[in-house]
Amino acid sequence: MFLLGDIGNTDIKICLYNNNKKLVKKIKLETNLISNKLIKKNLKSVILKKYKIQKAVFCSVVPAIYKKIKIILKKNFKIKSTELKDINLSKIINIKVNRKQVGSDRLSNAISVIDNKNNYIIVDFGTATTFDIVIKNQYLGGIISPGVNLSLSTLISKASMIPNMKLKTVKKILGKNTLHAVRSGFYWGYSGLIINVINKILNQTKKKYKIVLTGGLSHFFKNVIPYKVSIDRNLTMNGLLKVVHLIN
Repeated sequence: MFLLGDIGNTDIKICLYNNNKKLVKKIKLETNLISNKLIKKNLKSVILKKYKIQKAVFCSVVPAIYKKIKIILKKNFKIKSTELKDINLSKIINIKVNRKQVGSDRLSNAISVIDNKNNYIIVDFGTATTFDIVIKNQYLGGIISPGVNLSLSTLISKASMIPNMKLKTVKKILGKNTLHAVRSGFYWGYSGLIINVINKILNQTKKKYKIVLTGGLSHFFKNVIPYKVSIDRNLTMNGLLKVVHLIN
């Protein structure tokens, strides 16, 4: 059995996979509500006595939270865990950037798509909206822009006349009230950002790419992108699954 975890700024996902790499259990926690007690309780619900955990791999962009989980796994469950960037990844991916300056989740996404044949643009709609470029087996780096939900919540918190709302797809550009105007601004504004960044990548690299979307809002922008795209919500976990065999 393999225990895999993705520790993000907004959410923490922990999954248990069997030796055939099939998902057995999954939990999701809010990062800002995490505590040692909550970690122990939820890990216990995943790590049942009947399961023998062979390896545990995490990607984390919140080092303090990963450190807590690592200690709890070792102390309470006798499980040793490894962070993705502590693994020798050279057999899988050629990283062309400073490893210390790229998030483990972005590396895991890149590893997930690598097939040594195709080039990929990965758009991840998380706390930040990120674009990552994979050429064959090389990770070339990418772009980080403000996340959609983060930007919306910041606007709502800073502007007293902006109501609480959820984003929706919008057909008409002109809003007739504040709610519709904000929704239009975020939908068409981020659509423009996404399309422009993809076009810049295509123009500057002069290569063809498969475009993969992941993250909570990937379905939201799929149809507005004027290129063929696919959605894979399990991209990060699939990347971790690819590297478990590299751990001794």
